[in-house]
Amino acid sequence: MAAANASIGMTPLPSASAANGQPEDPLTLARALRKAAWRLLPFLLLLYILAFLDRVNVGFAKQALLLDRGWGEGVYAFGSGIFFAGYAVLEVPSTLMLHRVGARAWICRIMVTWGLVCAAMMFIRSEWSFYALRFLLGVAEAGFFPGIILYLASWFPDQSRGSMLGLFYFGAPLAQVLGGPLSGFLLELNGRGGLKGWQWLFLVEGLLAAAAGAGAYRALSNRPEEAAWLSPGERRALRAALDADARDPGGSRPQTVLASLRHPRVLYLGLIYLLIQLSVYGVTFYLPANVSRLLGRQIGLTVGLVSAIPWACAGLAAYLAPRLARRTGRRRFVAAACLVASAAGIAVSSGSNPELGLIGLCVAAAGFIGAQPIFWTFPTAELSGRGAAGGLALINSLGAVGGLLAPNLKTLAEAAWASPQAGAWTLAGATLLGAALLARLAEPARGGTAPAR
Repeated sequence: MAAANASIGMTPLPSASAANGQPEDPLTLARALRKAAWRLLPFLLLLYILAFLDRVNVGFAKQALLLDRGWGEGVYAFGSGIFFAGYAVLEVPSTLMLHRVGARAWICRIMVTWGLVCAAMMFIRSEWSFYALRFLLGVAEAGFFPGIILYLASWFPDQSRGSMLGLFYFGAPLAQVLGGPLSGFLLELNGRGGLKGWQWLFLVEGLLAAAAGAGAYRALSNRPEEAAWLSPGERRALRAALDADARDPGGSRPQTVLASLRHPRVLYLGLIYLLIQLSVYGVTFYLPANVSRLLGRQIGLTVGLVSAIPWACAGLAAYLAPRLARRTGRRRFVAAACLVASAAGIAVSSGSNPELGLIGLCVAAAGFIGAQPIFWTFPTAELSGRGAAGGLALINSLGAVGGLLAPNLKTLAEAAWASPQAGAWTLAGATLLGAALLARLAEPARGGTAPAR
């Protein structure tokens, strides 16, 4: 049993009191957690892969789309960023709706609608249709990520949540490892069936998301009590552990949506996440173009394959960083160190040396992906119920603002300093600021790792 738990990054939790007041067998709880991980994580990982791919595939389509439509960099920067405007506006209402109607139905709705909007991007004709569809894509996807974080918090107690979030975060690098070659292949279908390569990219990847969304309704159970694949004893043990996590003797947790939206700690976490997302999308939206520049080749299958290398490094970081944070009890310092490394990688990637540039992209991606699952253990340990739905959505909404700012900030910096490196250095500075704020973050009064020392 211990070996099985280790394989998915969990350690057995202390015994929790069941409804009858008797301690549950810790092996029963460990067995329930293992079943939940193997049942839910693979499908949630698939959903995140498709979500991330549909969010950033515009980066692969960039060269072909701009060339085909005769647009400039400013059109691309605004269109790629406006996704986050629609995303941020509806993030809180959508997450509250998920909390109200349940993850099964709402995640299904989110994925089907965003998949259809993504597929509709094959019909882009003008700058305004590009802006409108990117905005609608953000509206459709709003609530997905904080909803999944909330869903994982309703299944996994704090002590195992960091590892589960780390496994979930494999979706971002896997989307690029698998999606880079796929996007490159679809672009090379240019002319087939009377469609441009970028049209094939949006059509195929959008329909994949819609199909997966239709399967979400059958694959997910809203809460442990509804999981027929757990035994009654396993459901009781898991529920008791989750209830023990939810107790807040000090009464410090915001209990309502309004309280969480104005809570200083939530706003501070939101600012950190905004700075993290500046680095994420400052790299992600331009990674294929940067690899193309470093290799001296147009974006296609070769560039897609090489673009997958930094994301393979990021996947390794998503696995190792949360485990290092749990074992050392220094969550904030491990996460801050990841962001410092990411800032250094972003700066190095702006150079002209292909080998150093690729190493910089690897370090950058590994840093900001490794930091994020650790970061999310802070708000999930401190928020619960409707307060969690509102607080997690607000934090992610502020992160979406970072996604909106990143391409435009990069473009403005390069124009202001008349240097192609200025954008990367500006994003690196923002990432360092995020690391400094994260290093100052106090540990929650109780949590799954030892308090920071």
